[in-house]
Amino acid sequence: MRRGFRRRRDRRNTLLGLQRRRLVDRGRDHPRHRGALVRGAPRRNAEAGLVAERIALRVDEGGQRVDRFIAAHSLLSRSAIARLAKDGHVLVDGAAVDPAYKVRLGQELVVDVPDVQPALSLAAENIPIDVLYEDEDVIVVNKPAGLVVHPAYGHATGTLVNAVVGRITADTGRAASRPGIVHRLDKDTSGVLVVAKNDTAHLALARQIQAQKFGKEYVALVWGDPGSTPAVVEAPLLRDPADRRRMVVRAGGREATTRFERIAAWASGAERRALLHVRPVTGRTHQIRAHLAYARLPIVGDPVYGKRGERGGLERQFLHAWRLTVRLPHGGERTFTAPLAPELLAYLNGLGTPVTATPLLDELR
Repeated sequence: MRRGFRRRRDRRNTLLGLQRRRLVDRGRDHPRHRGALVRGAPRRNAEAGLVAERIALRVDEGGQRVDRFIAAHSLLSRSAIARLAKDGHVLVDGAAVDPAYKVRLGQELVVDVPDVQPALSLAAENIPIDVLYEDEDVIVVNKPAGLVVHPAYGHATGTLVNAVVGRITADTGRAASRPGIVHRLDKDTSGVLVVAKNDTAHLALARQIQAQKFGKEYVALVWGDPGSTPAVVEAPLLRDPADRRRMVVRAGGREATTRFERIAAWASGAERRALLHVRPVTGRTHQIRAHLAYARLPIVGDPVYGKRGERGGLERQFLHAWRLTVRLPHGGERTFTAPLAPELLAYLNGLGTPVTATPLLDELR
């Protein structure tokens, strides 16, 4: 059966080449999408509390340590898996095992990841953050690459939320309530992020996201060149059964839409790179990274969706949340802009003179 996206060839560029350059995938089943994941519902554990996520896998290649196998097929680090195993949350064929256990072909693995207990107060930490705006309801920051947004199992401190709690506590002299994260940026994505300081603000912002009224604009440098015509990718996303670090276009996934257009392009021999202005309509996990990779425009420096073995000399992915337009609970509609991170600006300048560019390139610089 033909896959469900419409495409026509463009003489200048055969990559997307669509009427208005629209790439649509309704996610019909395809043999390459079949994997080893066995889905299971989260459950309540009497000793560990609420389980936030259950990861169920079937071993398709024996002989590996169980911690290595799980790390290769999930977003968990080996150290987090080791802690889970020692707490009895890693089961093989129903029995708890230690991290060094060697798995055998056909065995079924279950990993229960406990939720971060909401009753625990978040640690206030003195972590420097670049504040773009702040009032009694929200704080808008320019998040650097390398900073995790929210605490999770095995990563309870050193996050942006800990930094916000620390700032509020220092300013008011009293313990801060749990900040509300209504949208997130990946660890190695930089840029503008708004955090709610109270429940009223959190609800107001969440409703805007649900109504798709958050105006999010990103800048991404990709391998390849989509041409000068604006494009849109409409394709459902869900977690890859064979590699839980990735999101893939798949039937049954959550509908997702990403719009983008070229800002500039550079050529080095037969190799081309393009800077894109990206507007995600929806806000799925890894949406921009997965959609651009699906369109054969992987982001430079992306270790998960990028060109295999090629990061282009970058230590992080070239994805930056450049601008955010939002209606504040008590301040009307505002637009916040986060300048390109210094390492990204330096990388762009190192590419030399672009073969084509729009005025937006000068604005970014």
